[in-house]
Amino acid sequence: MNLADLDRIRDECRALVTKRALVSAGTAVVPIPGVDLIADVGILTKLLPEISAKFGLDHDQVEKMDPRRAEQVLVVATSLGNTAIGRAVTKRVVAAILRRVGVRLVGKQAAKFVPFLGQAVAASISFGAMKLAGDRHIDDCYETARRTLPPQPEIATD
Repeated sequence: MNLADLDRIRDECRALVTKRALVSAGTAVVPIPGVDLIADVGILTKLLPEISAKFGLDHDQVEKMDPRRAEQVLVVATSLGNTAIGRAVTKRVVAAILRRVGVRLVGKQAAKFVPFLGQAVAASISFGAMKLAGDRHIDDCYETARRTLPPQPEIATD
C-alpha cells in the first residue's frame, strides 16, 4: 500500500459514510424516540470495522501483523484518540464515539417533538452526526495507515 492507495481508499470511504449517514437521517424521521439511536449504533457497529478493514486496520488484520507494526498501529491510533482502530468494535466502543457527538444527538431527540419541522431538523442532525463520526474515523485510519506505512523503495529518475 502507498499514499495513492490511501487517498483512493479515503475517497471510497467518504462515499460509504455519506450513504450510511443518509440511512441514519431516514431513521431519524421516525417519530418514536430512541429508534434512530438504536439504528445509529447498529450502523456504526458495522461501518467502523468496514472502514478500518479498507485501510488494513481492522482487528483481525492488526492481529496478523508483525508484532512491532501492530503495536505501532495501536499506539498511533490511541494517540489520535481512536478506540476502534485495530480493536473489536463493540456497542460500548460505538457508545463512546457517539458521546463525542453527543450534543448533536440530544438536540435530535428534542427536535422530534416539533411536528414536521422537528423531524427535518432531527434528520439533518442525524446525518451530520453520522457523517462527523464516520469522517473522523476515516481521518484517523488514514493518518494511522500513513504513519505506519512500510518504507517505500525509491524509484530512480534519470
